[in-house]
Amino acid sequence: MTSSDLVLRAVREGLLLAILVSAPPLLASLLVGFVVGIVQAATQIQDQTLAFVPKLLVVSLTLLALGPVLGTQLVRFTQALLLVFPTLR
Repeated sequence: MTSSDLVLRAVREGLLLAILVSAPPLLASLLVGFVVGIVQAATQIQDQTLAFVPKLLVVSLTLLALGPVLGTQLVRFTQALLLVFPTLR
C-alpha cells in the first residue's frame, strides 16, 4: 500500500468518524426540534427560546450519555493514525 493510499484511507475514515460522532446529538436535536415545532404550531406560541432550550438540554444529555463511547472511538482513530505516521514517506 502506498503512502497516498494510506492518507486517502485515513481521510475517508476520519470523515466517516466525524459523521458517526456527530450523528447522535444532531438526530436528537432534530427530533426534539420537530416535536417542539409541532407543539408550537398547535398552540400558536412562536417563541424562539422555547425551541432552543429543549434542544440544548437534549444535546447535552445525549453527549453526556454517549460521550464515553464517542470519545473511545476518537481515541482509537487517533491511536491508529499515530501508529501509521512513522510508515509514511
